[in-house]
Amino acid sequence: MEPYPMKTLRQILDEKGTEVFSVPPDATVLDAIQAMADHDIGALVVLDGEMLVGIITERHYARRVFLKGKSSPKTKVRDIMTTPVVCADPGQSTDQGLALMTEKKIRHLPVIRENRVIGIVSIGDLVKSKISDQRFVIDQLERYISG
Repeated sequence: MEPYPMKTLRQILDEKGTEVFSVPPDATVLDAIQAMADHDIGALVVLDGEMLVGIITERHYARRVFLKGKSSPKTKVRDIMTTPVVCADPGQSTDQGLALMTEKKIRHLPVIRENRVIGIVSIGDLVKSKISDQRFVIDQLERYISG
């Protein structure tokens, strides 16, 4: 039986979609949180023109704005975003993405090709893919054993 090839981040993006939602660094945190709510997502990349300059997540809002008593309409994204951004290459495997996210303690990983964000994978996307891969392998092993 041949080993099952591990999915790449490109394949994960092909399955989930590559739409990237962004916000400029001078946007207010309220604008960013509203955009996340509108799109039912937990993170936005921060783009200055086409250049990736940061990432903002719901966790940033909770810890760097809400808990500190700051005003969402007055606080700028640039003041709470994470920079530099940990990114991945589309050719990296699911395991490599998970290892990077675990090491850096992040939940959202922008995927970059030629200095351009082509998508974002979340820890949930990668875990879902791993579970699917494992189910496939189990099914193949069961067929092999019973066959």
